[in-house]
Amino acid sequence: MGDTGVGSSTCPFGRPIRDAHFLFAPTYTPLNHGAFGTYPKSVQKRLHECQALSEARPDYFVRYQYPPMLDKSRAAMAQFLGLPVDEVVFVPNATTAINVVLSNLRYKKGDVILHLSTVYGAVEKTIQYLCETTEVDDINVAVQYPIDDGFLVSLFRAGIQSVKSQGKTVKIAVFDTISSLPGVRVPWERLVEVCKDEGVLSMVDGAHGVGHIGLDLAKVQPDFFASNCHKWLYVPRGCAVFHVPKRNQHLIRTSLPTSHGFDPLPREGGQEIVNPLMIAGPSKSNFVMLFEFVATLDVSPYLCIEEALKFRRDVCGGEEGIVTYCERLSNEGGDKIAEILSTEVMENGEKSLARCAMTNVRLPLIIGDGPGEIPRKNTLAVAIWMTEILAKVHDVYLPAFIHADAFWVRLSGQIYLELEDCIRGARILRDLCERARGGEYLKDQKRE
Repeated sequence: MGDTGVGSSTCPFGRPIRDAHFLFAPTYTPLNHGAFGTYPKSVQKRLHECQALSEARPDYFVRYQYPPMLDKSRAAMAQFLGLPVDEVVFVPNATTAINVVLSNLRYKKGDVILHLSTVYGAVEKTIQYLCETTEVDDINVAVQYPIDDGFLVSLFRAGIQSVKSQGKTVKIAVFDTISSLPGVRVPWERLVEVCKDEGVLSMVDGAHGVGHIGLDLAKVQPDFFASNCHKWLYVPRGCAVFHVPKRNQHLIRTSLPTSHGFDPLPREGGQEIVNPLMIAGPSKSNFVMLFEFVATLDVSPYLCIEEALKFRRDVCGGEEGIVTYCERLSNEGGDKIAEILSTEVMENGEKSLARCAMTNVRLPLIIGDGPGEIPRKNTLAVAIWMTEILAKVHDVYLPAFIHADAFWVRLSGQIYLELEDCIRGARILRDLCERARGGEYLKDQKRE
């Protein structure tokens, strides 16, 4: 499956591009690209160049070299997304951007944050923290896949209307482009439309968006959007793009942590706080300046955008080829794993859930108290045990998880993988499931 003839320029995809351009250990089978991503050697070279520049003249770099270099990266990212450059900034990860948005909003009694039950765990904990420390409440819209997109949209709208019927206000709704576990494509464009209809702010968690699926943000126009560039775009960790349209930038008064870009309101008897990093140069908006320097961190990943896009264009042949190969491999690989395990992939009647480069496959394990079944109290232990054995014994990473009262694994398709990699993972999974049914995970727990 190495060379599909789709989108490959200098190298065919699969093993050839892995060997020539990526940094994996020879025995490692990375079937979980969606978690932390990776990047090619050319991007690593750029990363090291930027780090060397920052160490050669630290003060000079931070004050004079870095800002224009960052502007070029922002311009490249804005062009890639089809957005105005002054609506695009970088933060370390999508979770940070979502924290920025939720923490900048002002809440009063009766305000509600709405989210789906499949929201990323760190985001849900952010919401819970705000419920503990402010007057806001939350509503969790329960979702059990597989369901059709139309049903999900109706659940989402019903959740908003239920809040309104109680005399409360949905201040903001948080939802994914592609959820994490399970890894399924969410009809986020339609959810944005519902938010517009209902007068609700939309926060799109596009952690798995950029470099993975088409976005067309200029057309959809969410109120806030964030996506990790270090997942599917081949940029080093941690780098995420944070998009706030001009109409909403007044709502974002501070970064996290609050840093030199914050412009405090005048206070009687107060004195001006001078930004020690402010230099003469082109004027930038308050929003852009807010995120240009946020405390001290390694900003080198932000400066690798152009090199990553160059790799995707010159080596991979462009976005269409990458997206087509990854989605095709994810779907074919998922089907093959399901065939070997005698189970099925997670899909709905519209065939929309796997319209991306992640596929979920059910494991042949039954939750229950019968012979060979997994007691409900042990389900998490089994998922952790299987994932750990895959990684530590077989040098394969494929996450196991529980959803809708069943065991699943999530496969990520990527240009450096081939169908044979999926088959290898499936055969190991089949053996581990048999061992789990025999209770081996309990023996390993006792040894620990």
